[in-house]
Amino acid sequence: MKLLRSSWTPGPDHGGDGPVLVSVTDFTLARVRDLPGVYRAARRLAAGWPELDGALGMWLWARPAARRCGAVAVWRDEAALHRFVAWPPHAEIMRAYRGRGTLSSTTWHADVFHPARTWARARAGLLV
Repeated sequence: MKLLRSSWTPGPDHGGDGPVLVSVTDFTLARVRDLPGVYRAARRLAAGWPELDGALGMWLWARPAARRCGAVAVWRDEAALHRFVAWPPHAEIMRAYRGRGTLSSTTWHADVFHPARTWARARAGLLV
């Protein structure tokens, strides 16, 4: 199945060096007709990405035929990820789509951010 990926959306911390936290979210929708709305919601969140303290950046991804979509986000630390989870626009979208599918996520730490390596590791998990 085809895996689509957006271009990299940088956050305010995109130029920094040092350790990072990578988060990968995977939302499997119960109905394919919800996919366009989830995609639009994700693009709205991406538009606010530059204001998220501790965000290095992110890619959106989708496997439309499998009704799956999500993000691969790179954070300065766990506190930055937790701020995003609590960010009102994110919380609103999560409430709106609660019960419309299943959400899974994973995280890992890296000593330094390598875009190609990060995407390759995330992609391998998303293709299963």
